[in-house]
Amino acid sequence: MKKVLLGCLAVTLLLSSCVSSKKYADLEAKHKSAQDLLNSATVKLNDCLEEKATASSRLQTLEDQNSFLKANNQELINNMGNLTTLTTKGAENLEKSLESLQEKDLTIRKLNDAITRRDSVNLSLVQSLKGVLGNLDDEDIEISVEKGVVFVSISDKLLFSSGSYNVTSRAKEVLGKVAKVVNNKPDFEFLVEGHTDNVPYRGNGSLLDNWDLSVKRATAVVRILQNDFNVDPKRMTAAGRSEYVPISTTEKSKNRRTRIVVLPKIDQFYSMIEEGMKDPAINK
Repeated sequence: MKKVLLGCLAVTLLLSSCVSSKKYADLEAKHKSAQDLLNSATVKLNDCLEEKATASSRLQTLEDQNSFLKANNQELINNMGNLTTLTTKGAENLEKSLESLQEKDLTIRKLNDAITRRDSVNLSLVQSLKGVLGNLDDEDIEISVEKGVVFVSISDKLLFSSGSYNVTSRAKEVLGKVAKVVNNKPDFEFLVEGHTDNVPYRGNGSLLDNWDLSVKRATAVVRILQNDFNVDPKRMTAAGRSEYVPISTTEKSKNRRTRIVVLPKIDQFYSMIEEGMKDPAINK
């Protein structure tokens, strides 16, 4: 009986050992399969991680580029705004410059027109003087226009005796002709200038020097024009220049002269400008 029990126990242990070995083999196979899956998953995970890192790097690069482009875009927008502002200001400045040029051009045309009118008046005056004085081959009388002013220069020997301020009879005839012209030009004023040479005055009487002589000669001419030929005294000025405005350094006789300077009134010149401003041809 004891032997039978031992035999059964042995059979039982043998069967148990066979079952455990089979389970172990199955487990071993499953473990290997699981390990293989794990290894494969690990490889795929590493690949994914590497791809993720690459993608993250590319994403960061794209984000940096996007930020750069946004900044540049904003700068371009700002520049466009500034350019628009500058363009607008430039257009305004250009318009103002054009307006200024037009105003200056208009002013220049008005002034040129006034000067042309003045020159026309002066030409008419010169022609009138030449007409009444007749033969201008006489070297003792000279009519000229300088800087828009008419000058009548009469030599000393025609008007006065040497060292004297008494007007000669021949001079009165010439002054009468000049008076005829200036009386017909009531809008003009004129200055009578007495000039001498640089030889010191040696006469007797109350005259001290060439200053006195030049002034006396100028006032003598003015008195003749007023008293003998009815020229309005308010239009005349007498002045002595003595020896200090010579016209020749070699011929002293040319420096001894009386000069009548015909002066258009300043307000008359401005009136010419105002008339020009009203001219439709100028204001086009």
